Amino acid sequence: MMESFKEQFQKELNLLDIKLEENQIKQFYDYFELLVEWNEFMNLTAITEMGEVITKHFADSLSLIKSVQDLNEKEYKIIDVGTGAGFPGIPLKIAFPQLEITLMDSLNKRVKFLNEVIDKLGLKGIQAMHGRAEDMGRDKKHRGQYDLCVSRAVANLSTLSEYCMPFVKVGGAFIPYKSGKIEEELGAAKHAVFLLGGKVEGLETFLLPGTDAERSLVMIRKNSETSGKYPRKAGMPSKEPLK
Repeated sequence: MMESFKEQFQKELNLLDIKLEENQIKQFYDYFELLVEWNEFMNLTAITEMGEVITKHFADSLSLIKSVQDLNEKEYKIIDVGTGAGFPGIPLKIAFPQLEITLMDSLNKRVKFLNEVIDKLGLKGIQAMHGRAEDMGRDKKHRGQYDLCVSRAVANLSTLSEYCMPFVKVGGAFIPYKSGKIEEELGAAKHAVFLLGGKVEGLETFLLPGTDAERSLVMIRKNSETSGKYPRKAGMPSKEPLK
């Protein structure tokens, strides 16, 4: 099984122009096994078939390299908001060990899983944190402290920007992973992004390897401090997205 895992993963890594050592590929395989094992008693992901995990979780997470070309060189400080089972944060940490990663999730049992993965894979310079974006985005230890904020969380771009932009330092960027065609959603979120101190700087659209699943990475540059009004209290960003 490890051999077929390695064969498919290697093909997809080649498409992303990413080179990994044997031990890194083994870490991805161990991560896959832990994901399947824990998923039997808690709901981490609907995707557990090996090929799909490689494409839709691992390669997808690593596709950030399309938007941030120097990801394998710089020591970026990154926060992954609403990380769930650790995507994209853990794959980014395995592939680019010099990155400093904070994983944040609102469910404590998921944080336990993340800590288990970090421990079993022997990862350093990565922490898993239990908390809500609305609260953590106001905490001085995290507000304005990150070069990049990434998120695969499912929410409209206005809502997601309010959750994520407060974490980013001026000059840094928020990069959400979105699926399908997002021009309309992007248009609707432009003013919200502006209110939060950002500007949409680029859009990278591509198909996941071997699928017809479209993916978009939005590059939102933070040009000025986010107003102290944001994020609003828990529930507000999703109930009443900024317009």
